[in-house]
Amino acid sequence: MMLTTIGLMSGTSLDGVDVALIETDGKRIQAFGPSGYRPYTERERGVLRQALAEAVDLPERDARPGVLAEAERIVTLAHAEAVSSFRAQNRIACEDIDIVGFHGQTVLHRPDRGLTVQIGDAAALAKAIHIPVMYDFRAADVAAGGQGAPFVPVYHRALAQSLQREGPIVVVNIGGVSNISYIDGNDALIACDTGPGNALLDDFMSRVTGQRFDGEGRMAAEGVADAAWVARALELEFFACPPPKSLDRNDFGRLDLGEMAPADGAATLTAFTAAAIARIVPLLPKTPKSWIVAGGGARNHTMIRMLRERLQPASVEAADSLGWSSDAMEAQAFGFLAARGMKGLPLSYPATTGVPMPMTGGMIVRP
Repeated sequence: MMLTTIGLMSGTSLDGVDVALIETDGKRIQAFGPSGYRPYTERERGVLRQALAEAVDLPERDARPGVLAEAERIVTLAHAEAVSSFRAQNRIACEDIDIVGFHGQTVLHRPDRGLTVQIGDAAALAKAIHIPVMYDFRAADVAAGGQGAPFVPVYHRALAQSLQREGPIVVVNIGGVSNISYIDGNDALIACDTGPGNALLDDFMSRVTGQRFDGEGRMAAEGVADAAWVARALELEFFACPPPKSLDRNDFGRLDLGEMAPADGAATLTAFTAAAIARIVPLLPKTPKSWIVAGGGARNHTMIRMLRERLQPASVEAADSLGWSSDAMEAQAFGFLAARGMKGLPLSYPATTGVPMPMTGGMIVRP
């Protein structure tokens, strides 16, 4: 039975809430619906950044000390506003939606400590939007010994199967962190985080220029990447580890560019993201033939150019060029995952998160 779901995503880049409607049975995608976006305000983003900093010391996943309580209220309200605005703009009735997939905002991801924390009050959200909500997708995986990330690969596989092209295909999502889904036919599905996505670059741009990101990679295009710095950064133990593996947004926050001109700093951090993605190739079963880039990084022309240079002769193309939506893909994925969760289908696998066996997940709360 096909379900009509709304997926919600607020990523580690802290830009805002993505909303997307999808029709699916949790295995196939029958249709893409409209998508929407509700940006965080500068004040909201400031509170969330403070929450990320304070969450480092969280002792347990349900604790909300200090600014985290305010951050959770902000996240919940922003998601409620995003759904209400989306429904109004697209004239969608509450009763036409079977389930909403609510990821929440990750503030801490430490699977080595059995801890992954996504803030957002699902019960309050369900009450506000008058639709059942599935949430807490990652907890069961982490509790069973998995990495709890990445969780989008099963959706990437559904998308890739519609292409009918020879594999292996890799879908790489460049958000705050970069992650890949390696797809080779119906069976092989391998996934992991590969390293920094946009987080280091966005933080650098904010600190040095006051801009939230390097639009289209224009600043990086004017600079020269420090190849020696990138090579040293790639010596970190994480990059030699085989998949599955995952990261917290701030895992590379201590890397210091030193005295570097803004354009050179942007070029170096962009090159680092591209090099970290390419570094996964020797750790995969076969060399991928094509790469499909989604997430905010897909709009960074300098990032795409650097990826093409490092991944040749494989093809590298933006998800939008295939009729997929780079912006809405992760939101669509959580609508898809909500449908799978409702049917008890696996959300994660040994080769995607390291969980001992295929695991379903998510909890449902009703209005």
